[in-house]
Amino acid sequence: MKIICIGNYPPRQCGIATFTENLVKAIQHAALTQSEDLQIEVIAMNDSGQIYNYPKIVTKTIRDQYKNDYLEAAGYINDSGADICLIEHEYGIFGGNSGLLLISLIRSLKVPVVTTLHSVLQKPNFHQKEVLKKIASYSTSIIVMSRLAVDFLQEIYEVPDSKIFCIEHGVPDFELMRSNIPQAPEKWKDRKVILTFGLIGRSKGIETVIKALPKIVSAHPDVLYVVLGKTHPHVVRHAGEEYREWLIQMAHHLEVTDHVMFIDEYVSESQLVSCLLAADIYVTPYHNKTQITSGTLCYGLAGGCAVFSTPYWHAEEVLKNGLGHLFDFGDSISFANQVTELLNEPDKLIMQQKKAYQYGCSIAWPLIGKDYIGVFQKIISLEMINRIDTEAQYQLIDFPFNPQHLLRLTDNTGILQHAHGCTPNYKTGYCLDDNARALLLCVKAFQQFNEPKYLILISRYLAYIDHMQHKDGSFDNFMTYSHSIFENDISEDAYGRTVWALGYLIRFAPNDNLFQLGMDLFHKSLNQINNLSHARGYANCILGLYHYVNRFPDQDRFVKMITDLANKLCNRYDDHYKENWQWFDTKMTYDNGLLPASLYKAYELTGIERFLEIADNSSRFLESKCFINGHLSLIGNNRWLGMDDDYEMFGQQPIDAMAMVVLYNSMFIVKKNSRAADKLRTSFKWFLGYNDLDLPLYDVDTSGCNDGIEEFSINRNQGAESTIAYHLAWLIAAPYFEEIEQHATEAVLSIEDIAYS
Repeated sequence: MKIICIGNYPPRQCGIATFTENLVKAIQHAALTQSEDLQIEVIAMNDSGQIYNYPKIVTKTIRDQYKNDYLEAAGYINDSGADICLIEHEYGIFGGNSGLLLISLIRSLKVPVVTTLHSVLQKPNFHQKEVLKKIASYSTSIIVMSRLAVDFLQEIYEVPDSKIFCIEHGVPDFELMRSNIPQAPEKWKDRKVILTFGLIGRSKGIETVIKALPKIVSAHPDVLYVVLGKTHPHVVRHAGEEYREWLIQMAHHLEVTDHVMFIDEYVSESQLVSCLLAADIYVTPYHNKTQITSGTLCYGLAGGCAVFSTPYWHAEEVLKNGLGHLFDFGDSISFANQVTELLNEPDKLIMQQKKAYQYGCSIAWPLIGKDYIGVFQKIISLEMINRIDTEAQYQLIDFPFNPQHLLRLTDNTGILQHAHGCTPNYKTGYCLDDNARALLLCVKAFQQFNEPKYLILISRYLAYIDHMQHKDGSFDNFMTYSHSIFENDISEDAYGRTVWALGYLIRFAPNDNLFQLGMDLFHKSLNQINNLSHARGYANCILGLYHYVNRFPDQDRFVKMITDLANKLCNRYDDHYKENWQWFDTKMTYDNGLLPASLYKAYELTGIERFLEIADNSSRFLESKCFINGHLSLIGNNRWLGMDDDYEMFGQQPIDAMAMVVLYNSMFIVKKNSRAADKLRTSFKWFLGYNDLDLPLYDVDTSGCNDGIEEFSINRNQGAESTIAYHLAWLIAAPYFEEIEQHATEAVLSIEDIAYS
């Protein structure tokens, strides 16, 4: 059996590093006692800018913020002959928001993955929840250290019970170590020692114990409170030793300086065992209820101390049945009373210490190592590898259409452009672009669901368009929240999208009143069509004219408009064409899919082969840039793709994914092949998580779509453009999920009659 373990490792100084080292040694010991042939090696996580002198068992390292290191490690593990990859997971270890870079490694592995979770949050934020759900989905088994963690995994993270194993936090075998440990500090002699150890920070609540000392010391003058450990490096980085100095000043002010000892060291395990065996009482006075695992608590019990703790989750679970004592967060008086009472009864203190020590013997590392070996053997014997069809995880049925965030962004004027998170950002006001998109979306939604709320929204967005149009058919774009219109030149994009939305409204208007206003605005706007000079302006107008012609098929003048615009688009393609560059401009930027999509629409109406040929060629070229990893991987706006230049994959925008859905829908209607339907589904699944970060853009909690994919996170703002893009893509994609494979053609051709374009 070969195991590769990923986690922090000494000499890096942190609790996870110590845990990983102890667990690796315990697994080795358990394998030896069971005559199990075992090879084990460690891939160590390096924090930013740090290099450590690791022992030989560490065969490789990963720099936490370097994505390529994760991918290289995955390749190394796959080629290593490993039977199991064991991951020690804590949010702060891995790079990216909430450690999301780990996903790029774990989803690439071809061996079973066992993940030990050191934190399971009850109220995770978006990234924390989605990252952990994804890690769990790729893991063959999950190991946690408390029953409450099991409940959270099932209820909050939707992890099946069959994947979860509960194995308690291991502790040293104190009995074996007794004869080979250093002496406790001389100053502890003849003192009643209360001990806290671990990395120090404000969350540890050490001041609660210091505040209790005057009362305890008045009854037991021999009491000494020992704080053992260095300040957490993150605390030192941001606040220096401010907390430790504050505690020292507090002890001086309370006149208990002689009863407090700070040992500012990261001690070896043998030194720690010596200190625990010499202490009488162990206390974890933490402030935070939501701590699912505490290794220091387990160590305190195993050292035979009478244990006191605030009622955080792990303490409540472990200290039940008389194993220890609980006091409220920050309640110095209760702690003082309980400690004084116990010290008043030496026999009771000794009995408490014996119970704790016996419990510690049941979770000693040799026993924990056997439990881990048992999990590994089960996985290997049953050939339990978590082979996941990544794309198959994402199904439309799990993401019902919900306009809640659209309604949140819309007021009596129209739809606001941007949001802070899911909260409308009034400072950015309104724009024609988004109100035109929203009009198109709500006409589609009314067709699909026939609900009155969409009629109200259609009128609202149409009113904004009406208000922004001039007598000559041109438009203003931006309006402040206080209704001041910016003096600005409207972009061809905004103009073209408005023509698209108005053409669609004319074709599928819910009533004559809306139809008549749509006709008036549409015809007036066409006065500006000859001023267009850019590819996206041509494409958007073609899409709008396409719908108008479908409503009035005998209007040859409008077919000619489509033909002229499509030829202009094709001329741009010819002007920029090179063997390695088959596109309409010198750069590929945003909304790319709409350009070939519009040519498929033009071909559908005119039958002109030039349009089909260039639509096919440009679509293939676009695919070569956007499907390099199997899933949709969009050109990011950090740096667009130039003709002879590189580009960045971040930040990827929802409007580009929607444009790809529009493209493949248009392609399918013309070519009627399953490949286009497959590509459409894959493109839509970008929103659901089938993307470079393996995280969803659509947020089921808010019904909004996040604004994009960055390199190390999802952009959590949920503006109008993103949310509209998702919902438009949903309406277009829905029939392809309902009618798969042999019925796809019939399904999509039938819905084309009701405007899925």
